[in-house]
Order: sequence, then structure tokens, then C-alpha cells
Amino acid sequence: MTATAVADRAAQQFRAWHGVAPEGVWHAPGRVNLIGEHTDYNSGWVLPFALDRGVVVAAARRDDGVLDIRSLQEPGRQASLPLAGLTPGSVAGWAAYPAGVAWAMREAGHPVGGASLVIDSDLPQGAGLSSSAAIECAVAIALADLSGVRVPRGELVRLAQRAEDEMAGVPSGIMDQSASLFGQPGHALLLDCRTREAVQVPFGPAAAGLALLVVDTRARHALTDGRYALRRQECERAARALGLASLRDVADPAQAAAIADPVLARRARHVVSDNCRVRAAAALLRAHDPAGLGPLLHASHASLRDDFEVSWPQADVAAEMAEQAGALGARMVGGGFGGSVIALVPADDAAVRAAVRARYAGRGWAPPRFLAAPPSAGARRVL
Repeated sequence: MTATAVADRAAQQFRAWHGVAPEGVWHAPGRVNLIGEHTDYNSGWVLPFALDRGVVVAAARRDDGVLDIRSLQEPGRQASLPLAGLTPGSVAGWAAYPAGVAWAMREAGHPVGGASLVIDSDLPQGAGLSSSAAIECAVAIALADLSGVRVPRGELVRLAQRAEDEMAGVPSGIMDQSASLFGQPGHALLLDCRTREAVQVPFGPAAAGLALLVVDTRARHALTDGRYALRRQECERAARALGLASLRDVADPAQAAAIADPVLARRARHVVSDNCRVRAAAALLRAHDPAGLGPLLHASHASLRDDFEVSWPQADVAAEMAEQAGALGARMVGGGFGGSVIALVPADDAAVRAAVRARYAGRGWAPPRFLAAPPSAGARRVL
């Protein structure tokens, strides 16, 4: 579906539930990270881009100080929350993400008032494509517009991150929100997560006869189950073992060998090597050589699987079969333990899709789903 089609559906459902039309509908895309996984919260570099799929929020103001949140994906789980009572820990489940945005904006001094929100999405949940950040960013721009406040997008990134960290309990970096808010068609975003400098880098695989294919492995992931937070803690311990504030400050992956704990050494080696791969990938894109990304994707997956240990069987099989069937490289994306794989494939990707499907069937797994992933526009009002 197009963003406009999803927006129309959300607007119609808003009318059905509230008896009036929404004042507007806002869209924020999911994201794919080309390379640089688990580097964001280590103050490193990432290279994401916005998808053409995402989350929409149909919204209207209320005068009772209540945030009414409903979702077409969670039709029986309406949340009606007084804004004055929002605090970290006061909201559980999916509603913590939109409620957290309202709370963070108000904490920052922005006069956000009551609102009715109806959320819809064509982005697979749990697929590692950042549906949670898309919810946050769509709600953020909707609430800003409804309240008549101008909030710079860089500040919205920080507020959405705070919502995810403190209200939803996921200690995330700024990559997902940055990609959703700053995405541009035909570009990836080279983001320095320490300085927050963001540079648009041209990414047009179609010109080279290629495409980026997302394979939704159908293994769901949840960043709130503790394993993501554990990896972050391990990275912090690895940096301390090296006497540094962050693994960002390690230039050579070989330096990780100085860490006595072998687990922490492996975690550090992945982060440092993926930082190197991000900068190499950006250089290739600037040189209009997207095909050169293939070996970097392959190496990143191996590092995530063996050193960071966040891959999962369906991802390993999807990446392996995609490459055997003609992909130049493939890797898991997202926080890990479930979600999606990306593969850099020929424009005619039928052989890749068939090979992955066949191996999944042979393993008795649910069939994978495939999504085209053209670099697309960031968050915006669509109706």
C-alpha cells in the first residue's frame, strides 16, 4: 500500500470510532540500516535509509487533557490516558511509545494538549524495521502540528529516543528516529551518533541493475526482552576494560584483543569492525559503486552472528541462500534475535526469493515475506 492509501484507511477508521473526521494524517517511515549494527548506542556511525512503508497517525485535538490512543493493529486495546498523569512506568505495552512521545514533549516544555490518535501501519511489526520509532516519529510530528509548535527535527529525534528509553524501557540509540525523520528519496543517511552530524549519501542501486531486498524471516523479535539491553551493558563494560568512554574511540578491531574477558572482546571487535564498514560503505556510495557493498554486508552478518551473537537460525539461512542464489551480499538487520535480513540482489530477484523460500520449506518454517526497499522520504503530513 502507498502511504496515502494507509492514511485514507486510518482516516476512515477515525471517523468510525470518533464520529468526526481527523484534523490531519501524518506518516513516518520505517527504516533499513545498510550497515552499522549496535554501533549507534556506542557513539559510532550508522548508514540507514527510510523505507516506503511506515506508520500513519490520524489525529485531532481534544479539550479534556486526555490522550486517546487506538490502533488498527491492536483493535481491542484502546488507551485513554490523562496527560497530567503520564510518567515513566505508568503505561505498559504498545501504547507506551505514543504516550511516551507526548510525555517527552511536555517535559521539554512544548505545550502539547489532549488528542485523539488512530494509528495504522503497513510495516511488519517485529521484523526489525523499526515500527516503534515510526510510531514515535509520526506521533511527534502530529502532536507538534496539532499544538501549533515548531520543534526542530533534531530535537524530535532526541525526544522520541527519550520516549523509547524512559517510557518503553528500551535503551536505544538515535539511528531509527533519525532515519525516519530525515530520510530522503535516493539517499542513505550517514549518521555520526556522537556528534549527531547527519550527511545524505546517494544510494541508487537501481542505476547499477541492483536492488535491496528485505526478507522478513517471520521470527519475531522484542527489544524489551532484556537481551538487547544486555548487549549494551557488555559494550559499556568492554569500553571500560579499555579505559575508554566508548567503543567509538577504538580505531582498530585488533585492539579488542587487549580485553581479558573473551565475550567482551568479541563484542568490542564487532562494534569496531562495523564502524569501519560503515565508513567504507559510505565511500563506496559516494563513488557510485553500490555493488561494492556486497562483501561488507557479508562480513557484517558474520560478525553479528559470531562475535555479537545476535543472529538467529532463519536469518543465517536466509543470508546464506540469498548469496548462493546470486545476492552480492546479505546480512541480518535490527537489534537481533528475530526480524529481517537484507540482501543486495540483481534487479530480477526471482532466483533469490525462490531459493530462500525452498530452504525455509525444507526446514518446516513459516514462509518468509519479501519487501522491496527503495530509499524513500522521511516523516511528513500526508492528509
